[in-house]
Amino acid sequence: MTENEYDLIVIGAGGAGSTAASTAAGLGKRVALIERDKLGGACLNYGCDPTKTLLHTAHLLYQAQHAAALGLSFPHAAADWPKVQAHVRQVQETIRGGTPEQARAGIAEQGVDLFMGEAVFMSAHEIHVNGAPLRSARFIIATGTVASIPDIEGLAEIGYITNVEAVALAELPQRLVVIGGGPIGLEFAQMFSRFGVQVVVLERGLQPLPREDRELAMALCTQLTAEGIRLEFGAEVYCGEIDARGKHVHVHSQAGKDEEMVADQILVAVGRRPALHALNLAAAGVQTTENGIVTDATLRTNVPHIWAAGDITSPYQFTHVASDQGELAAHNAFARAPQAFDDRVIPWVTFTDPELARVGASEADLQDAKIDYRVGRVNFDKLDRAITNNQTAGSVKLLADADGKILGGHILGANAGDLIAPVVYALRFGLTVEMVAAAMLPYPTMAEAVRWAAGQF
Repeated sequence: MTENEYDLIVIGAGGAGSTAASTAAGLGKRVALIERDKLGGACLNYGCDPTKTLLHTAHLLYQAQHAAALGLSFPHAAADWPKVQAHVRQVQETIRGGTPEQARAGIAEQGVDLFMGEAVFMSAHEIHVNGAPLRSARFIIATGTVASIPDIEGLAEIGYITNVEAVALAELPQRLVVIGGGPIGLEFAQMFSRFGVQVVVLERGLQPLPREDRELAMALCTQLTAEGIRLEFGAEVYCGEIDARGKHVHVHSQAGKDEEMVADQILVAVGRRPALHALNLAAAGVQTTENGIVTDATLRTNVPHIWAAGDITSPYQFTHVASDQGELAAHNAFARAPQAFDDRVIPWVTFTDPELARVGASEADLQDAKIDYRVGRVNFDKLDRAITNNQTAGSVKLLADADGKILGGHILGANAGDLIAPVVYALRFGLTVEMVAAAMLPYPTMAEAVRWAAGQF
């Protein structure tokens, strides 16, 4: 090989791309990794990691301010926003593996050549990065997604922020309008609210979190409303002027009521779109749709030597999915018998407080498919550990068929993202509710709720 030729070029250094590059390098291949922005991708820099850090900090502040019922008093509990931001940056640096320079050195130690810049396909086997040509026998595209901006009248004129800016604001706004009532919108809404921001969430749909169990999603919204967050569903939005009072937002509600709101910041959180604009995939002949790159079950595109992994191709836009797909794509790129990506058991979590976790089918899914099922439920206000921890909001719901096969699990509660793990294993390895109920768990723990829910059958 010449200096600019590789066995594999990976485009994108997020969860999928970094895993793909390290996996291929571990197979002894000559690998190049290209990143146009920051190492770690959206999750580390603008998504999962900074938002969860901010949510945890906001949770501690909220607990301190509401500890009187526990016999505790923190009369001066308050946030020092610049120090909060400094903590976020420290967490990001730790996860990244040090400073940007140290992170780049770590990639080099894996035997991967790193190129910082925009990748542009010139042909099916050649790309340019900062004008320099690179060639490869194989490619993996893992460029992820960017925030989708809705076509709202006046929005561009008065200005808005996305998750990119929201995790690194220089100062907290006093009033925030969040457009979008999905997981991202609700997480940011609660986080900012707990830092003392007046928050309104505007959602065009008629219900929150439509992919979640409706009953638990509504219970979560009740909790958010109790904390002072205003939630408006069925809201049609257009933006007016910006003046000394702030940014004017006009809302037409489902009930036909018109209202004007004034905010210091508008956060757009209506979803994500694939980051394809600069790749020039037409030069490589790669097929795309508005949802991203088209692949088969093995993550291979219509061009035999090009694969895609992560959010750019998956309907499940989660880091854990991206990482697994990146590893699989790297193996498949050199395998004689490529394997299909197994998407039968995909868990996910909305990291509000309480958290909302899901794996498998929902009741609506089963009803639409006309599949008979039964429900096992335990409310946390009946669980001893939840009572001792003052974490009684929410419940565990298990769905199973007449033979006890688990079809889905839904948990609203403290640390639901951790509590969903036994349900994930049950679905993955075919455990029945009888098996789950038979397993002894330590007392008193939150995990007992899963066992008890299985015992309801």
